[in-house]
Amino acid sequence: MPIIDEVVAKIPDWDGKDVSIISLSGGLTNSNFKVEVDGTPYFVRLPGASTDLLAVNRDNEYHNSKAAFIAGVGPKVIYHLPEYDVMVLEFINGKTMSKDSLNEPGQPTRMGEAIKKLHAGPRFLLDFNMFRLTEYYLEICKAREITVPDGYLDRVPIFARIEQAMLVNPLPAVPCNNDLLAENYIDDGEQLWLIDYEYSGNNDPTFELGNTCQEMQFNADQLNEICAAYFGEVRPDLIARMKLNMIMSDVGWGLWAAIQQRISTINFDFWGWAIERWGRAVDKMHSMEFGGWLEDVEK
Repeated sequence: MPIIDEVVAKIPDWDGKDVSIISLSGGLTNSNFKVEVDGTPYFVRLPGASTDLLAVNRDNEYHNSKAAFIAGVGPKVIYHLPEYDVMVLEFINGKTMSKDSLNEPGQPTRMGEAIKKLHAGPRFLLDFNMFRLTEYYLEICKAREITVPDGYLDRVPIFARIEQAMLVNPLPAVPCNNDLLAENYIDDGEQLWLIDYEYSGNNDPTFELGNTCQEMQFNADQLNEICAAYFGEVRPDLIARMKLNMIMSDVGWGLWAAIQQRISTINFDFWGWAIERWGRAVDKMHSMEFGGWLEDVEK
């Protein structure tokens, strides 16, 4: 019996009801399904292969998903099946966003408002630090002889320099999603919902902002807009923190993609994505503005 059928059969409330299972495309880590029970839709996520190697903690994900619902930006957890590492979630009826749709006028403001709402919610279970996660991913790559992009190891000292600068005037950690790809926003016509809390944890808010801006490839005006929506102002030090975190987003998630190339069963060009992300990070690290960003966050 397929795992999704086993999961459905494990929920007593659904026994004897009319159940239909629809596979959803788009997931880069897991298999996603829309399950309709007597016409009521639910979202079911089945974990991908070896996601423990990617530092996914399912207890943390469950706790934080419930906290995001309390904050008013995440779907409600309806059922939890820990033996399968599965959550059944409220199905948000809305438009799954894309990079193009989130680049439309006014969207950076809406994103900043949704993120601020999440960050004001209940504290998450565990903390998240991209510098430590990058070190962990490098250990996985070394232990399993997973190829990393050319020049990666030579630039590890630059990552440490970025962290040193960011620690001069640290911001208080807040509950962050940390993985706000375009597809992790759903627009129901009134608000943006934030989904998928696999990598969530308490973190510097400018990582959240920088990470999502990097995913959308926002320009300077859009960075200013989301910064203003979140902080209520635009300051050089805040923009610099966001830009340095844009680098670390590509540094860390690029390694994630390299590991996924080895372990994932999903049909996706993870290595191509790793190379693309690493190229963007290198361009920023060697840009004329890089030194200025370090100086701005250290002032």
